[in-house]
Amino acid sequence: MRVRVLGCSGAIAKDCRTTSFLIDGDVLVDAGTGVGDLTLEEMRGIRHVLLTHSHLDHVAALPLMIDSVASQLTEPIRVSALPGTIAALKAHVFNNVIWPDFSRIPSPQAPFVSFHEIQVGQTLDLCGKTIEVLPAVHTVPACGYAVGGARGSWVFTGDTERNPAFWRRINQMDVAALVIETAFSNREQDLARRSLHLSPLALAEELDCIDKGRSFPIFITHTKPAETELIMTEIQRFDQTQPFGPNVTHDIRWLRAGQEFEL
Repeated sequence: MRVRVLGCSGAIAKDCRTTSFLIDGDVLVDAGTGVGDLTLEEMRGIRHVLLTHSHLDHVAALPLMIDSVASQLTEPIRVSALPGTIAALKAHVFNNVIWPDFSRIPSPQAPFVSFHEIQVGQTLDLCGKTIEVLPAVHTVPACGYAVGGARGSWVFTGDTERNPAFWRRINQMDVAALVIETAFSNREQDLARRSLHLSPLALAEELDCIDKGRSFPIFITHTKPAETELIMTEIQRFDQTQPFGPNVTHDIRWLRAGQEFEL
C-alpha cells in the first residue's frame, strides 16, 4: 500500500497545499487544494473519497475534481464521511448555488457522486484496503483514519485537539506511522485551544498518552504557513529538553507534499 501526500498545509501560499492524501491511486483521504496537482488520469482513478470533516481546507477541491472527470465517469465517485459532514456538503456546497448538486446530476439514478455515512469505530473495506474510522475532537463533526498495511497502520488524526479516545485506540494498534496536526505555535496556544487545534505544548501532552515503550515515526501536518518554521522549532526544542513521555522515543518530522509512505 502506498500513501502519497498531496497537501499537508493549514492554509495556502506558494508550495503550500491543504490537506489531501492519495492511497494506492484509488482512495482519497480529504480533498484539499493538493488534489489540484493530480493529472486528469490520476483523478479518473479515484473511486472513493474519505473526508475527515467539512472545513474548506479539507473539501475545497472536491467539487472541482468531480467536475474535471465527470464526463468520463462510468459510476459515481463514492464520498464517505460522518453524517454531519455530508449534511454540510449538501447544504453549503452541492446546493445548486455554490456548486451543482452532483448527487442528482446528470440524473438521480446515475449521479456523478454518491454520499455514504460512516461512524467512528466503523471499519471499511475499500478497494482491498482496511480503513478504521477514528475519533477526533473539533469544532464540527470530525474523525481521523487508520489505513492498514503489511507493516502496520498509517494513522491520520484529522483536525483535533486533546483526544483521549484516539490514544486509547492507538495504543491497541500496530502503528507504522502517525500523521498528527499541530496547526498553531505556542504563542497562539489560546487560539489553538478555542479552535480545537493543537499547539506544540498540547502536542507534547497528547504524545504522553502513548503507552510506555512504544515507538513509531510521527509526522507533523496542518501547520499554518506563516508559523511552520516556528512550530517545528518549538517541537524540536521541547523534545530535546523534555522528551515526550517516559521511555517513549519518537522520530518527529515535518510532513511535506510529495512524500510517500509504503506500508
